[in-house]
Amino acid sequence: MPNDFLIDTRVAEPAGEAREAAFEYALKVLEQRRNEFSEQGYVPKDFIRLLKKAGIYRASTPERFGGEPMAPADFMRRIERISSVDPATGWVASFGSSLVYLAALPEETQAKIYANGPDVCYAGGLFPMQEAENEAGGYRVTGVWQFASGCKGADIVGVGLKGGPQSHGRPLTALLNPADVEIVENWDVAGMRATGSHAIKVDEQFVPTSMTFIRGGDPQIDEPLYRYPSLAYAAQVLSVVTLGAARGALDFCRESGAAKTSIAGGTAKGERPTFQDSFARAEARLGAARAYFFSTTEKVWSDVLAGNEVSQEAVTELRLATTHAAHEAREVILAAFDLSGTGAIYNTHPLQRFLQDGLVPAQHAMLQANTYQAAGALLLGFDAPIPSFP
Repeated sequence: MPNDFLIDTRVAEPAGEAREAAFEYALKVLEQRRNEFSEQGYVPKDFIRLLKKAGIYRASTPERFGGEPMAPADFMRRIERISSVDPATGWVASFGSSLVYLAALPEETQAKIYANGPDVCYAGGLFPMQEAENEAGGYRVTGVWQFASGCKGADIVGVGLKGGPQSHGRPLTALLNPADVEIVENWDVAGMRATGSHAIKVDEQFVPTSMTFIRGGDPQIDEPLYRYPSLAYAAQVLSVVTLGAARGALDFCRESGAAKTSIAGGTAKGERPTFQDSFARAEARLGAARAYFFSTTEKVWSDVLAGNEVSQEAVTELRLATTHAAHEAREVILAAFDLSGTGAIYNTHPLQRFLQDGLVPAQHAMLQANTYQAAGALLLGFDAPIPSFP
């Protein structure tokens, strides 16, 4: 498979002050354009390029191919900041972590993908997994896949295939040129609209075996980031979007609570004991969930850097902290909605962005309430009721 379509992949500013300035600039542009992204229903390529300049899309590219892999906590703090401005854009940016999956590709394939640079934006529509026709040297791929977040800005697209003997029954991801994929615009939603998580359709495309990999399969690159639990990381980058959304919601409440008078001419909201109490409790709740999330992340990352094998119990705790963050932050967003009074019901209210988008991550299969049960079962020594958990 030629890689001549991967042309916009050497973009990031030099590490240091220039890249930090690029990140801050991207946040300012996002604040100005977030309504535009929501109205059109996707994050456009020109803004993806700004995120590339800020290093988001080389954060999980192997160092040997020119990437600058970021420690998971460092990457997720950036996603959290983006999400505090616009959670849907934070969701799209979070897939800057997804190149960890591509580390399971043959080294020769990875070298081709990154030949023109490490700033690669990947999007995947993995479900429902489809049967593919075996051909000499690869697969003939046809089907429709849902939830391809960020597909309109992607440099390369993945689709899910059912596994066979060659993958020991484990599902595969096949990589395609976006020009060979049809975007089926069916993303008609109230929350996370700007993620553009449309379906993608592929018709009779041949994909060489070398452009397929087992999602979560053994990495062919031995660098620290690819020893970090990849499926847990996939859940984490979505959960941290909720933390950012909750931060944005509470920042709005702080600003509005500091106003001197209410719209009705009565006591300013921030002077009311109930507002002060509820606001403080929400801050504490968010801070506690965030601290558990990041401390668990740092603990596992320390084990990885030390060359220690990450135990199943450690990964289970990582998943538990991840689910907890999404659900606690969701409750904080709802508390912010209560604090904001009647005005928050309007579609144009600033809090609606965080409410509509921030409730979505906990609905994701990797973060739903049943993952609490799965974590509890494993910590108690029983089998997890969810496949592939943790």
